[in-house]
Amino acid sequence: MKDEKINMSINDGDAFYAHELSINFNPLQFVFDFKSVTPRVDPRSKDRASICLKHNVVLVDPFHAKRVSELLGKVIKRYEKEFGKIEKPKALAALEKKTKKEAENTTIHEDKIEAPSYIS
Repeated sequence: MKDEKINMSINDGDAFYAHELSINFNPLQFVFDFKSVTPRVDPRSKDRASICLKHNVVLVDPFHAKRVSELLGKVIKRYEKEFGKIEKPKALAALEKKTKKEAENTTIHEDKIEAPSYIS
């Protein structure tokens, strides 16, 4: 077999900021679903809001999911050693407290369950 030159291009993909992450699994793989939810203003639809939802899905086998967990734990420890403990932002803690208080004062009617709103 003679030596052949090969051209290779690598597509690293676009940078993606994820606001949400869901992780699911089946017997063969773990599914990491990174989501970016952003409100949009569409001048043609002044009477209703638009939401842009982008997904980047990563599938890995169970062994690699466990390795991701181990690696993430190590990286977080290094981060906290260098920059200090990661804590919940105060604004998020206040929102959770407010939401919990409102939920305690709300009666749930099964026929009126609403989806969460990403636009305030």
